[in-house]
Order: sequence, then C-alpha cells, then structure tokens
Amino acid sequence: MRNLAERAVETAKVRGASYADCRIIYTRQQDFTVRNGKVSDLDQGEDIGFGVRVIADGAWGFACSPHLNAENIDKVAADAVRIAKASARLKNEDVRLAPEPIVDERWQTPIVEDPFLIPLEEKLGLLFQLDKILRKDARIASSESSMSFKSEHQWMATSEGSFIDQLLIRSGVGYSVTAVGNQEIQTRSFPNSFRGQYMSLGYELIRSLQLLENAERVREEAIALLTAPTCPSGKRDIIIDGTQMALQIHESVGHATELDRVLGMEANYAGLSFATTEKMNQFQYGSEIVNLVCDSTVPAGLATLGWDDDGVRAQRWHLVQNGRFVGYQFNRELAHTIGATRSSGNNRAMGWSHIPIVRITNLSLMPGNWELDDLLADTEGGLYLETNRSWSIDQWRLNFQFGVEAAWEIKGGKRGQLYKNANYQGITPQFWRSCDAICNEKYWTLWGVHNCGKGQPGQVAEMSHGSSPTRFRQVEVGIGN
Repeated sequence: MRNLAERAVETAKVRGASYADCRIIYTRQQDFTVRNGKVSDLDQGEDIGFGVRVIADGAWGFACSPHLNAENIDKVAADAVRIAKASARLKNEDVRLAPEPIVDERWQTPIVEDPFLIPLEEKLGLLFQLDKILRKDARIASSESSMSFKSEHQWMATSEGSFIDQLLIRSGVGYSVTAVGNQEIQTRSFPNSFRGQYMSLGYELIRSLQLLENAERVREEAIALLTAPTCPSGKRDIIIDGTQMALQIHESVGHATELDRVLGMEANYAGLSFATTEKMNQFQYGSEIVNLVCDSTVPAGLATLGWDDDGVRAQRWHLVQNGRFVGYQFNRELAHTIGATRSSGNNRAMGWSHIPIVRITNLSLMPGNWELDDLLADTEGGLYLETNRSWSIDQWRLNFQFGVEAAWEIKGGKRGQLYKNANYQGITPQFWRSCDAICNEKYWTLWGVHNCGKGQPGQVAEMSHGSSPTRFRQVEVGIGN
C-alpha cells in the first residue's frame, strides 16, 4: 500500500503538481436491523479504492478509482493533475497550504473486542431479545433494534514526505418503539434517537449500555406518552439532557464555526454562519460558564484519530472559552484567512472517492459542578427535556427549533408530570447566554453523530459531542405542536 500511494504522489509531481497526496482506504462494514420480529436489514460488505488530490498551477484537482494497481495509479494521478490545470483557468487566487511537520507513523483506534469477530448469531440474538421485550404490549405498533460496525484502514502518502497508516473502528447500537392509541403516535428511543449510540469502540460498547435493562422502561414511556398532556407553551427554565444537548451543540455551534461556511463556501448547500471573522475574540457566544472544546484526541469520539486527511495531527482547542468566541474549525487551505499558522485538523473525506472538506470534529460542552438532583431541586416549575425528535435551524445558524421525544415537569426536586410533543426554540447567542448551570463530569457522555451531511457532492461524516444535563433560563417552549 505504501509503494502504491507513494507512486501516485511521484507520478503527480512528474506531471506538474506542486503538491500531491494519495489516500488508499479499505473499509469493512456490518449493519443489522430487526424490525417487528424479523430481520429487515443485514448488510455486510467491504470496499477498497484510492483518491489522488493535487495542486497544479495553484488549483486543486482530484481523481479516484476502485482499481488498485500500478498502471491505474499512474492514470488517476495524471487525471488529477489535468483536472487541476483546467481548474486553474478559473481560479481567483492560488491555493495556499499552512505548513505541517513531516511524519511517518501509525495510529489505531483502541478497542477491547473486535466487533467483526463476534458471531453473527450473538449479535442478532441480542436484537431479537430486545425486540421481544419492546413488543410485549398490543399498543406497540412498531419496534426497531439495530447494530452497526465499521472498520476503515487508511494509508496516506504526501509529496511533502509524510506517510500515515491509520485503522479507525467504530460501533453503534440502539432501539426505538412506536406506540399508537388515543389518536396519537409516539416514539421513545434508547440510548438515543436515530439508531442509538455510536462510539469509536469495539463490541465492548454494546455490552456496556444496559440495553436489555432499559427496554421495558422505554416501551412503557412510549405508551404513557399516548395519554400524556401536550407540553404547555410559554417561557420556562429548561434542563436539557445530554442526548439532546449533543444535537444542540452540533447545529448551533459545530456547523456555525466551520470556517468554510463562514467564508461562503457552503452557501449553496446548507447556508452560511452568523459567526463571521470580525467576531473572533470579540463576541460573547454564551454565558461565562460555557466552554466548548474541539478535541480529536478524546477517547472513543467518532472523530478521534491520529491525523486528519490533510496529514494534520489530532489536537484540542477552544471554540468558546468562558463564553467568549475564540476559534474556528478549518483546514490547511483556510488557515491563512484568519492568520493561523497551522490547521486545526478538520479536513476529512467520506472514503476514498471524495475530496476532503472541512468537517466538525468532536466538539463538547465542558462539564460544570452540579449534581443532577441538586439542579432539579433548584429548577422548580421548569421542564426536563430528553432525546431529540426533530430539528430545524436557519441558513445563518441563528434561529432554531428542536422537538424532543419526552418532557417532564420539574416539581418538588424531581421529574413529575410527563408531557408529549415538547418543543423549544431560540436564537443561538441569546440561548447560550442563558445557560447558568451544567452537571458535572459524572453525567458527561460523548454522544455520537454518525450521519452528518455536508458538501456538494454530498458527504457523510461522523463526530461526537460530549455533554451533561444543562440548564437554560426562560426559553420559549411548547410551540409547533
């Protein structure tokens, strides 16, 4: 693999590239779903291919192929250079890459149990056990349990002399039930909605999540929502659980601080950002207790790796520090636009067939010092909101609305009345400035987002957001029912 990757780079240089890299990627994946007592999806596959990215005459070129042999390596590398030279005719300025040290290293996701060595019978057996519990009531109209495993082996060579060998592994599992009755349809999920929890771990993730132990509770909550009152409208103090906080972070901070979006390079697909460059180090994004940190080194994060697809080493930095906006997520190409001397390491591609683009890394709200029981006791008459159901945010990442699967009134220091169809809305900086309490590290979890879409042609990337239950004061709730 090293010889082939380095051959592509050399061919590109001979053809006139001032910079070149080649990524060879071998992927294995398993996806299983049990729905209403039957296997509805069972996909197992593998894939290999390579992509060559070059700069020639100051412009990017990219070409790729699934045919991994010396002759095709030369052809694809030459194609990438030809595309770059054609693109250069329309460039506004030359591509500039921030410097990066040369490395020759290997990195692998630390795991305990290789998920691909666990027998299929054991995996499906657990899903069927869950399904049996979830459907043990006539009011349950549908149940779905799923597992997913992915192994991605990458070999990357650059014309600067770097060679990086990485093996990235992730696992995912989750289930949901849909109850029907009383002219209502309600869903509850575990450990999270949208197919559950995903982490850069082996099969030990599945063993750790107490899936069977929570199945009955999840079923009964879905049924209880059928007759629960609708969440009342108005301004309320709210405590948002970690699962919903993860999506709040993703949509109102993660995408808002992607520098390519800020500079207008994403406008056609998913809008721009209010967090424009003159605000850096000058803007109060949240209250003084809000610290939002990017970290591609944190254990078990979906974007945890050794190096990004620019060959930049994993790192940790603040986007928001004590409430103040202090950083962006960007790559080597965009570093100079904000005066940075090196990339933040945010360039990633969906496999070998796409060119790397700026992607959110693991981005987390740092824990505070509250015990959850104390926070509940301090929020009389508020609402506790749990598990995302829907989301919407405008093209500037300012106005948002989120719906959750379940909400509880906070009364007497505990969760009381269950409400259905709860929503909340806000404006990003006003919302984050209303944050006044965050639970401590005991309640803090990395929640995986495994399906983040971006780019044209579209790409899917994975990342995690660490969070714990967090309180926001006087937020508009109950709208959009």
